[in-house]
Parts: sequence; C-alpha cells; structure tokens
Amino acid sequence: MQTLDRITMDPELMGGRPCIRGKRITVHTIVGLLAAHHTREQIIALYPFLEDEDITQALRYAAWRSNEEEVPIHRA
Repeated sequence: MQTLDRITMDPELMGGRPCIRGKRITVHTIVGLLAAHHTREQIIALYPFLEDEDITQALRYAAWRSNEEEVPIHRA
C-alpha cells in the first residue's frame, strides 16, 4: 500500500476521525463531495488550503478502509 502521509487522526480533532493534514476537514467530507459530483477544482475552491494530493490520498484511504472485513468473534 502506498503511504498515506496526509491522513491524520487525532482524538482532539474532529472526534478522532481521519482528517487531511491535521486540519478540520475529514476524509468523509472529501469523499462525500466527490460522490456528490463536485470536481477536484471545486473542492479546492471551497477549501483553498487543500492540494490535489490531499484528495487523492483521501480516496486511497477510503478505498483501503472499504476493503476491511469484520470477523465475528464468538464468546466462549
């Protein structure tokens, strides 16, 4: 897996949700905007501190998380 050095998690920021570079914008927000048909350019216009690579890494992180599998644990 490629490095996701722009995705940060801090319990003191946004409830510990994955954010972009320690800023108050979550991966969820970025992915949601893309799902709502916003372009990268529109997202960067809304959040001028973002860079194209931030959006790319948000998508990589979301893809990685969506591939996780839950394994049920049975109590003895």
